[in-house]
Amino acid sequence: MFNRLAYKISVSIVSIVGLLGISVPSAYAEEVSTISAGDTAWVLVSSALVLAMTIPGLALFYGGMVRSKNILSTMMHSFIAVCLVSVVWVLWGYSLAFAPDVGGIIGNLQWFGLDGVGPDPLEGSTIPHLAFMVFQLMFAGITVALISGAIAERMKFSAFVVFSILWVTFIYAPLAHWVWGGGWLAGLGELDFAGGTVVHISSGVAALACALVLGKRHGYGSENMAPHNLPLTVVGASLLWVGWFGFNAGSALAADGLAAGAFVATHVATASGALAWLTVEWGYRGKPTLLGAASGAVAGLVAITPAAGYVTPVFAILIGLGGGIVCYLGVFVKNKLGYDDALDVLGIHGIGGTWGALATGLFASVGGGTGLVFGNPAQMVIQAVGVTATWVFAFVGTFLILKTIDLTIGLRVSKEDEILGLDLSQHSERAYA
Repeated sequence: MFNRLAYKISVSIVSIVGLLGISVPSAYAEEVSTISAGDTAWVLVSSALVLAMTIPGLALFYGGMVRSKNILSTMMHSFIAVCLVSVVWVLWGYSLAFAPDVGGIIGNLQWFGLDGVGPDPLEGSTIPHLAFMVFQLMFAGITVALISGAIAERMKFSAFVVFSILWVTFIYAPLAHWVWGGGWLAGLGELDFAGGTVVHISSGVAALACALVLGKRHGYGSENMAPHNLPLTVVGASLLWVGWFGFNAGSALAADGLAAGAFVATHVATASGALAWLTVEWGYRGKPTLLGAASGAVAGLVAITPAAGYVTPVFAILIGLGGGIVCYLGVFVKNKLGYDDALDVLGIHGIGGTWGALATGLFASVGGGTGLVFGNPAQMVIQAVGVTATWVFAFVGTFLILKTIDLTIGLRVSKEDEILGLDLSQHSERAYA
């Protein structure tokens, strides 16, 4: 509070003396004008856009794809993930992820309860530290919400609550520190502009662990489990597309040319991802579907995320095309292998994030990154190390968390509750009268 008051007083003094025609020492003027109103506004708006990706975007996207008896419970996962992660992030999550480094693995607890995190500028930037904190909070929230697509229609709500708290603390926070908080992958030089490894690979691999530990839904493979409301899913996918500009372009942390480049790359990769998925689906199944187009768009969004600030628009199109194809194949393989990742989190986010991270090592040429195509083969090795580390850490860590919960409060609803539907059995609500 004192720092905020002092800042306002200093700005007022500079304004008054400026009007009186009195010169101000340049060092002092520079100190009180560090924060950029434009950059701050863009990051705060981007934070709100990322929140809109989760609620309502992801909630609608996932909710439309489950059976009607489970839509509320599925949407509840996204809503409550934001609530839980917000509190954890303020208390200890942000400090673990971004406070001064401890051994390249984790941040210390210097910023526990946001002690020392206020309206003053974040070091090396033109935005308040609080603005950066809340932007990263939204990333953590959507990552946990993404995982819920794998456990839809069969996980106890109480288990999901405990899982969310443990996962953001022991999996997400360390990964964010490794890549963005000064940890060992940052030191190695991994390029991850907006979360290919931190958000998408981690959530996709965690989803695989969830699907394997929980097992298949009752009736999987024999009952009709088709999406019950595709219009909701398409509206959700469209909101994800819009919100993703905050996700990717906002990661520039400034309203500048880098943000503009990331914005354009995000858009064209999304469009090409939708077209690629649709083309492959059309050729294989004989007909294009709107669900396929929406899924391809999300695949393109995922694929471009780590590369958004490092590639030109033409290479963004190539990354989007690749994302649409490899993610379609990822979903196809799931059906062949038979594991029940209910809403294809691994196929789209895990596989798409892996492709995007590796493609960044191939095509990076702007924003301070250089990839294999532009004469830096070492970047491909670094990207591969980051991908491998994320796969191993996220899978093993998630598996251990799930097993711990299962041995204590249990993970899965009873067969009777699952048949009844989680809306009624877990929440005593019905979506449709």
